[in-house]
Amino acid sequence: MKLDEKQKSFLKKIIPVTAFVGGLCCFTPVVLVLFGISTVSFAASLSDTLYGIYKWAFRGVALLLLAAALFWYIYRKEKICTIDKLKKRRRFVINFILLSLIIAVIAYIIWLYVFVELIGLKLGLW
Repeated sequence: MKLDEKQKSFLKKIIPVTAFVGGLCCFTPVVLVLFGISTVSFAASLSDTLYGIYKWAFRGVALLLLAAALFWYIYRKEKICTIDKLKKRRRFVINFILLSLIIAVIAYIIWLYVFVELIGLKLGLW
């Protein structure tokens, strides 16, 4: 699937936002420590709580944000607003949604398990 500039621009804007929202469960304690609002021990405890109990809530919100953005893009920008147009461009819609989902998952993994993990290790949170 070859993407045009409009599609690439959309993905460059929405994917980092969804990865960031999905990783807020672990990034929030890091921010609290960096701004001096929290102690390291409280941030570590908060991180355990947010990641242990609420990680699927953050991931769900990120997935809903991605789904809403994809719906808006396909409906408004690609002008696929009827069932007939959807049937005609079914392959594009399926491929674009799958590509967006795969890129979003990869971006989430890199954001959370590389960048946030390294910052947390540097601060002594985990």
